[in-house]
Amino acid sequence: MVRNCGGVEVADIFRQYGPEYRKIHPMPRNQLRAMRAIEVCRTAELGGHVDKCDHCGHLEISYNSCRNRHCPKCQFLKKEQWIEARSEDLLPIQYFHIVFTIPDELNPIVLRNQKVMYNLLFRSVSETLITLGRDPKHLGAHIGFIGVLHTWGQNLMDHPHIHCIVPGGGLSPIRHKWVSCRKKFFIHVNVLRELFKKKFLAYLKQSYEAGELAFPGAITYLQEPKIFERFRKQFYCKKWVLYSKPPFGGTEEVIRYLGRYTHRIAISNHRIINVADGRVSFRWRDYADGNKKKIMTLDAPEFIRRFLLHVLPDRFVKIRHYGLLGSRNCKNNLTLCRELLHVCKAEKDNESRTETWKELRLRTSRVDITKCPVCQKGRMHTTEVLQPAGCSRSP
Repeated sequence: MVRNCGGVEVADIFRQYGPEYRKIHPMPRNQLRAMRAIEVCRTAELGGHVDKCDHCGHLEISYNSCRNRHCPKCQFLKKEQWIEARSEDLLPIQYFHIVFTIPDELNPIVLRNQKVMYNLLFRSVSETLITLGRDPKHLGAHIGFIGVLHTWGQNLMDHPHIHCIVPGGGLSPIRHKWVSCRKKFFIHVNVLRELFKKKFLAYLKQSYEAGELAFPGAITYLQEPKIFERFRKQFYCKKWVLYSKPPFGGTEEVIRYLGRYTHRIAISNHRIINVADGRVSFRWRDYADGNKKKIMTLDAPEFIRRFLLHVLPDRFVKIRHYGLLGSRNCKNNLTLCRELLHVCKAEKDNESRTETWKELRLRTSRVDITKCPVCQKGRMHTTEVLQPAGCSRSP
């Protein structure tokens, strides 16, 4: 639980305009659950506790979090805990940031087939990197990386893409030495782009032929095989956008990057400026116009619609580990990599393994939520547990 610092929030918009939106617009179960969780997050409906200062007697109520992965207020602790675990896996080498995107014309199919298409995107990205990594013409090594799915642009419209954090090298084919890549880039962006394009379009055809794709509404015409094939083939001639950014400056920069991207949601509360007269205003960056900061104003129902576009299918995994970083043999692989790089893993303090969420908050953000916000001298101690609405209060 984290205290609400005030200001306009996504939850306020949902509470005010959500009931009417739900009446008019049919919604799938995953969107309904996410919307409801955000509405009740840190309210009396989820219960909480009463804290009292042992110096001045100040009382403060803190309500429980919804813990939904799409909630703007519930990502901090998950993010910090995830980063803590990943920081132990970092090697003292250069890391690269590669972003894979698909043409906008494919977005209508993606929106109507999210689980199939997001999995297809992950598969195409992972096979592209692993295949080219193993190719002696490029690296000739067994690599590993982390892929993070984002589905939005700054304007909240659909823009599916995958961010990859890739170590700059890998294990040789017989795992007897570490193979480093070039200092300025991992694999040339043009090579990555072409193989990714071919794999994605080939798997798209497979999914179509297997009957895994649905074409409701405005894309019904794509059900016709000849039309779909013409539609698919046009993308071979297009130049797909793929970013291969300069290597990170060090492991600390990699950790900061992980903090920015891994548990990000479509829009954070601090970007929302105002809600008035049925309209929502928020800050955004227009990358097509020199990355300028701008303000966008939408009708509340349109804001809700755009936000809900990015609610992921149930149990869909948006952060995935591949190759050397795959969960099955990750520890053994990293141990071998450190041996070949002649580095030792830093021992982790046992106290940090068992620290409470309050201690984690203090260490990572320097916010001591046990200190009394009024007198700044006493400590806040829980004196009463508040049960969720509809439950009897505990003694």
